[in-house]
Amino acid sequence: MTMRAPVLLALLGVYLIWGSTYLAMRFAIESIPPLLMGGVRYVCAGALIFVALRLRGQPAPTVRQWRDAGVVGVLLLLGGNGMVGLAMEQGVGSGVSALTVAVTPLFALGFGYLWGQSAHGREWLGILLGLAGVGILNLGHELSATPLGAGLLVMAALSWAFGSMWGKHLQMPAGFMASAAQMLIGGSAMLLVALLRGEAMQGPPSAKALWSLAYLVFIGAILGFSAYVYLLKTVRPALATSYAYVNPVVAVALGVWLGGEAVDAAELAGLAVILAGVVLVYLPRSDESLRQKGELQA
Repeated sequence: MTMRAPVLLALLGVYLIWGSTYLAMRFAIESIPPLLMGGVRYVCAGALIFVALRLRGQPAPTVRQWRDAGVVGVLLLLGGNGMVGLAMEQGVGSGVSALTVAVTPLFALGFGYLWGQSAHGREWLGILLGLAGVGILNLGHELSATPLGAGLLVMAALSWAFGSMWGKHLQMPAGFMASAAQMLIGGSAMLLVALLRGEAMQGPPSAKALWSLAYLVFIGAILGFSAYVYLLKTVRPALATSYAYVNPVVAVALGVWLGGEAVDAAELAGLAVILAGVVLVYLPRSDESLRQKGELQA
């Protein structure tokens, strides 16, 4: 069995790129407030994609497509990514942030009930394991010291999961125009909330913050987010969200290697429990095996 090249590339994108964006976000918010940074990141990325697609002749979204893409963009970017940035502002490290957000696919499974997708016993066990893993993470030194940060991360996972599931039932623009519309509106919402919060630069940003922001715009947003939107439209949700297997490991490794972060025994145990829960959810049921093979077959 071989995987189609576009699907493989998209999966590698969300696996490796998104695993690295947690550390890049931590570096960027050292001198740029989190929602201001996120808003600039996504408005710039969305504008670049939008202009490129329009120059190639792709039609602009309809009013309804702008509305639906905007709703999903606000849930994913302001509610999801924005709250991760706020949690980091509270002192939560990049690796622990990724560990907590790893429960997102488990929440998505629960939200699937709103659209008639039922979970089976093994999948419910996976959800319970994931929640238990978050509880274990709260025994570690980072989240136990920042309960607000822990709450923000759980809310981020809930918002991203709900937006991902709802978006599959809304009218989206075709192709990568969906990414552009979501980033433009979601990023604008982040800038608005940043203004309401009174976020402002306290001085010129450091070179590290600017390079991190550039990485987040061109690699994390344009490549990574577009790959995720492509996967949501192309493969089943469990495969599209399978980045949860890899992102925490990548984020923890980079946080320890480049960010000087420390991981204690409770956080490693939480990682193991969360990933065990995700694996239980992703193991295909017998009635899905043939369909999954069809998605991966060349």
